[in-house]
Amino acid sequence: MKISLIIPAYNEEKYINRCISSAEKHSSDLFEIIVVDNNSTDKTKEIAESFSNVRVIHEKEKGVTRARQRGFLESGGDILAFIDSDTYLNDEWFEILKKEFTNSEKLVCLSGPYIYYDVPKYQRVLVWIYWNIFARIAYLLAGYMVVGGNFAIRRDVLEKMNGFDTTIDFYGEDTNTARRASKYGKVKFNFHFNIFTSGRRFFGQGLWNTAIIYVSNFFSEVFLKKPITKDYTDLR
Repeated sequence: MKISLIIPAYNEEKYINRCISSAEKHSSDLFEIIVVDNNSTDKTKEIAESFSNVRVIHEKEKGVTRARQRGFLESGGDILAFIDSDTYLNDEWFEILKKEFTNSEKLVCLSGPYIYYDVPKYQRVLVWIYWNIFARIAYLLAGYMVVGGNFAIRRDVLEKMNGFDTTIDFYGEDTNTARRASKYGKVKFNFHFNIFTSGRRFFGQGLWNTAIIYVSNFFSEVFLKKPITKDYTDLR
């Protein structure tokens, strides 16, 4: 199993070092680590290039789907794992990934929830309720679910899908990927396949507003096959 880890990054000098360092601990499990610099104006590129076993490529057209598409085209693995640059991996992440894809030939895409490491305790409780009640119900109803900053997909399936939908700037792109991948096999959401990430979006636009936006775009993609939210602002 050749695993390519692909990390899109735009102005992530605050987080990128920890992200790559957590992946490097498991370099024996990886075929390659690719950072896609999406026109950063800070030191993201320089920090990523300081890691000797990381390949940094440049995508001038702004947008997370375009950065992921470039990473897909540049990669050589047969399992493509995508994480956000403000995340870091726990020790079980690769173990779960390899076990899931090894045990099921029908599995085409695997994803799991976020653990927000920098939010207040009361928000952690609310996030737990979100993942363990609302997300589970949504997953059962749709039959698929992907979190954009934490998923892995078979290369041959992504090729059949013609890659990512680069017309989507941000919201709904993960559900779009899940919906299209589900035509070729099982898209599994494993609630133990979690990843640590920053809660900065909560700070920028509020917890409930963030939840409403994500839920509405999830169901919009499921039923209407397009996201409902068009506007997107980077929150740093």
